[in-house]
Amino acid sequence: MTSGAPNVVVVAGPTASGKSALAICLAEALNGVVINADGIQCYRDLPILTARPSDSDERRVPHRLYGFLEPTAILSATDWAGRAATEIKTVIAAGQRPILVGGNGFYLKALMEGLSDIPPVPDDVRAETRRLLEEIGAPALHARLAERDPVTAARLKPGDTQRIGRAWEVLEATGTSISAWQAQPAKPPLAANYVSLLVQPEREALYQSCDARFLMMLEAGALIEVVALGKTGVPVDAPVMRALGATELAAVAAGKLELAAAVSLAQAATRQYAKRQTTWFRNQFRADYRIETKFLESLFQNIFPEIRHLVLT
Repeated sequence: MTSGAPNVVVVAGPTASGKSALAICLAEALNGVVINADGIQCYRDLPILTARPSDSDERRVPHRLYGFLEPTAILSATDWAGRAATEIKTVIAAGQRPILVGGNGFYLKALMEGLSDIPPVPDDVRAETRRLLEEIGAPALHARLAERDPVTAARLKPGDTQRIGRAWEVLEATGTSISAWQAQPAKPPLAANYVSLLVQPEREALYQSCDARFLMMLEAGALIEVVALGKTGVPVDAPVMRALGATELAAVAAGKLELAAAVSLAQAATRQYAKRQTTWFRNQFRADYRIETKFLESLFQNIFPEIRHLVLT
């Protein structure tokens, strides 16, 4: 515990676990503001497919760091952590409680433990990196990266647009590989005491929730919004297209895949992602309180007294 530092609530867990619903309930009960810790929900497009808060959610409690990025923008964990730290300070200054929610363990680690202190990348370098990615694609830029920074390139998949772009722009801006920067001692961007809540349902129940939610997204218009985004000329390897199911639905829109097959593939990818998240949180996340079932609002009154005690003490 850091003496004099504020208590910040962190609600973590895999996709489709109900963590966002828990964050909203806590914000209502604790005069809180929900702050997004899920990178894909930072993008303005595909709000249905990325499970962004609904208009009803936004009316219930304030939400921050949702939907502010262009579809081709690159957001590193360090960038996000800096933004989150600023939002936390603003919320505390207003006399409210910051409540972070997300399933991106690396983003949460960047905020809570800190990452290496990589200098800011100038806007012109970042813009040139985006232009390169659009012009030659991630695999070709990965090959260029391998020539100059083989250590980092060996850790990245050739199709990982986000991380390849980040490694390239850091190398261009600083002349030093991102691997070298990451080997330096970490420093958190904010002094705070984090009260960590983990929503981690049993695996089969989580998988069923993942499958059901994707079908609900389709019914709500996920395919329509992917089609609309494609018509704007956004490339298929743009960062926003990392949204689960986006590639499969884009293939449907292009006539390359039947909808039923796309649904099956997207659901499988979502389950695999949930499994990776579950493993990460089990091994690398210190939870002060665990909920080992999908969170439903009907559970809140039973669990809130203990959570309230943790937060206020």
